[in-house]
Amino acid sequence: MGIEHMKYLKIIFIVNILWFAISCGQQKQYLNYKVKEGETIKSIAKRLDMDTKELLRLNPEVSRRPDANTVIIIPNSKQVALLKKQKNNTTAITFNKSVNDSITRAKKIAIRKAFVKDSLLENYQKNYIVHEVKKGDTFYSLVRKYNVSQKELINLNPILEEGLKTDQIIKVKFLDDVFEEDNFLYKDTIAENISLDIAMLLPFNGKELDTLEHTEIFSRSRLANIVTDFYFGAEIAIDSIRKQGIDVNVNVFDTGKNSSIIDSIIMVNDFNKKDAIIGPFYSEEVNLLAANVKAPIVYPVYSQKQATFTSKRIVKTAPNKSLYRKKLLEYITDNFFEGNIIIVGDGRPASDFNTLQIQKTLEKHDSISNVSVILPEEGYIDKEKFTELLLPNEKNYVVMTADDNVIVASAINGLISLPDFVSVRVFTFDKVSAFNKVDNFKLAQIEFTYVSDEFSNEGSEKIQLFNQKYFSRNNTLPSSYSMKGFDITYDVLIRLASGKSLKATFDEGFSYRLESKFDYTDKIFKVTENKGLFIVKYNPDLTLTRLK
Repeated sequence: MGIEHMKYLKIIFIVNILWFAISCGQQKQYLNYKVKEGETIKSIAKRLDMDTKELLRLNPEVSRRPDANTVIIIPNSKQVALLKKQKNNTTAITFNKSVNDSITRAKKIAIRKAFVKDSLLENYQKNYIVHEVKKGDTFYSLVRKYNVSQKELINLNPILEEGLKTDQIIKVKFLDDVFEEDNFLYKDTIAENISLDIAMLLPFNGKELDTLEHTEIFSRSRLANIVTDFYFGAEIAIDSIRKQGIDVNVNVFDTGKNSSIIDSIIMVNDFNKKDAIIGPFYSEEVNLLAANVKAPIVYPVYSQKQATFTSKRIVKTAPNKSLYRKKLLEYITDNFFEGNIIIVGDGRPASDFNTLQIQKTLEKHDSISNVSVILPEEGYIDKEKFTELLLPNEKNYVVMTADDNVIVASAINGLISLPDFVSVRVFTFDKVSAFNKVDNFKLAQIEFTYVSDEFSNEGSEKIQLFNQKYFSRNNTLPSSYSMKGFDITYDVLIRLASGKSLKATFDEGFSYRLESKFDYTDKIFKVTENKGLFIVKYNPDLTLTRLK
């Protein structure tokens, strides 16, 4: 169908339906309907008790025999009744003289515009998050509101190359890129004339390392690499905030090696007037600082000891490991409806504990009748253990609680050698080092799915821009610690830029940054901890997909 012909049909449709737009006022005029297998436009029209031609006019691009799952527009029940009633009235459908006399040309144009806008809105909403441009909207405000780039908006809406215009209906992002819970997303806002004062306490250990060459420092000290990368990422976040017109004062303190000078830092500096403190890295330093200052303390790394933190001043940016297991179990129970579940452990206390917890939770689920457990013999998992339990031509979920290198490798090698008619998908709640030593092609073969506190779309403009800035400054690409330094620092600063206290912003939703999700919305016993986790799956082409 030619573009001109399609436009003609849409104009005829608008003229024919205009009376109903006047009659129905603000009620929702049309509904989306998904065509079922075997249905035709004629059968749908008959069930709606309307003329087939009217339904075709509503859907000029749809054939008389649309494919199953095709989404079409249908009138709501009240409009179908109006259609029937007014078809029996020779003056109802056309713009006759009485109608033309009663409605001015300006009103007709306004009605037509309103109808076109409503139709466009409903059409876009099938596949996109949609925004109606209001007076005062700018690219800057839309980018901040929806966490997209200006380039991404223009790619979806080429007309925006001419600028934003009031009342425009624009596409913001694909619905496939939006998750159900994302309706509680924190909206970045900046108060007028805002200024921020923060401190960063990081273990550079400069005094001890001052006598060493830089190449020797970074080859000998993993901590030096972590701290430096974190700080370099934080620097870019601070610059980004300043470029948005926010006055930021940052004091950086070297806390030295393992709590050696934290006492003297606290003694000679007043941290109570700080809007936030990022760091320190050591858990004992955090507890000491919390006992002596009133400012919020943002703990930027994970520690097993963080579960013991009780001060309401501490903000734990790394989710506790128990949340990983909970997140995975939620995903499996929400998505498992039939098949077979096997848990693979390694016999160690931590693995045994997790195996027991997972088994108990899964067996309570209505659709899961049996959960089997496999343990190693003589230090590895024999392939025969799987063949005894796996079901052919059915879904087999294998949940691994093991973190021993040999046991993980032997289990995965056994699974990828199974015949094609045995479908296997492997899950784990924490991608420990044992899985990092397995070839990614093998992980892709088993649709390896795991819980992570980081996920990034490498093709996104934001990631690419950060990589470019980082490389131009440091002559190297950023590490995951660099990303973490940016994400934590930017999230803290932009929340404080709202003019509210950091804790107050946590009740307003969670946020996504470069590769982190910060969800502090559910505070237990006033302890603030991040619950921002992702479910991530390996694809055959070795890319990663975020499932939740």
